[in-house]
Amino acid sequence: MENKKERAILVGCEWSGISHSRFAYSMEELKRLVETAQGEAVLEVVQKRDRVDAATYIGKGKVAELRALVSELQADLIVFNAELSPSQLRNLQAAVDCRVLDRTQLILDIFATRARSKEGKLQVELAQLEYLLPRLGGRGTELSRLGGGIGTRGPGETQLETDRRHIRRRISEIKAQLETVVHHRERYRERRKKNHVFQIALVGYTNAGKSTLFNRLSAANSYEENQLFATLDPMTRKVVLPSGYTALLTDTVGFIQDLPTTLIAAFRSTLEEVREADLLLHVIDSSNPDYDNHQKTVQRLLSELEMNHLPQLAVYNKMDIKDSHFVPNAQNSIMISAKDEKDIHRLLLEIEKQVLAEMVPYRALVPQTEGKLLSVLKSDTILRELIFKEENEAYQCKGYALPGHPVLGAIQQYAE
Repeated sequence: MENKKERAILVGCEWSGISHSRFAYSMEELKRLVETAQGEAVLEVVQKRDRVDAATYIGKGKVAELRALVSELQADLIVFNAELSPSQLRNLQAAVDCRVLDRTQLILDIFATRARSKEGKLQVELAQLEYLLPRLGGRGTELSRLGGGIGTRGPGETQLETDRRHIRRRISEIKAQLETVVHHRERYRERRKKNHVFQIALVGYTNAGKSTLFNRLSAANSYEENQLFATLDPMTRKVVLPSGYTALLTDTVGFIQDLPTTLIAAFRSTLEEVREADLLLHVIDSSNPDYDNHQKTVQRLLSELEMNHLPQLAVYNKMDIKDSHFVPNAQNSIMISAKDEKDIHRLLLEIEKQVLAEMVPYRALVPQTEGKLLSVLKSDTILRELIFKEENEAYQCKGYALPGHPVLGAIQQYAE
């Protein structure tokens, strides 16, 4: 039997000073978030305001209107296109007599269904608990009864305080577990650094086509779907460039405007994978009318995460269905469709060009007896020339290697 979709009323405030097109897109995005969470948006309620109402976010008249609409449309929940304060959430819930969610809760709910790895699940739970803690007071009377359980509560301690203590304890447990995972990741990263592997990370707005591109470049089996936040857990796979050189490619969680701060904090360890990258592939959906805002949102979040200094290649994706007003505006860019084989090859060539820009050239005459060294030159460097010179019984090698790679020291004695 098919699950009945929850009926949601969407509420947004159009502030003076924000363009109407940006607001309209934000509301459209909220609708897509509700659909991704298996809900159905039955109505949009919009109010133009100069400032937030401290008690209820929207005006008193709109709150009364919402209460009537809930009854009339038999709505299951109301979703606000902003992050509400604990008191606003409490007041609204009491006034409209219906479940009230804000944008942050909705994103957290989607993340909870998308998390696959243990780390992803822990990070989502941490973000949910940190969001819930200051809002516990708004959960209704069931949390304010006096408790009297043996050995679990002090005399006269309320259920609310017990819940708070339980949540704080759970937050500490999760942070300790995540700390272990972070150290584990760090060890992996150190090993990669020691092996001097070139690392590429895919970043971009949610639903820009990162997972599709990841699959085409690495022949992996990452989850790809036309929905928001299809990927949550980072995946790393090998990608072989046209020269035969092997790099590592990581797919990451999609960014979104007004990404909750609790989530940025919670996913910091996941995004550490991006921090260690030698090159960022910034995937942009050229079919989306709001692609320019998406670009700016990603750059702003990269800046917040102190990752905006990393070399970037802008990959304008979905060119086969590009928006009629699309104009590329990134300096270092390529335009492709992830579903076109020729475009993927062009992208791999462009990535190789970027890799070469980070490398240093070498030239050496390596004796044929140095089989191990020749093998490392083939696997760990971009070898452009390998010619056997009979008179020297040695191979003339020309190529490029990452600065600091041990192989550069090893061939020093054979340098031409």
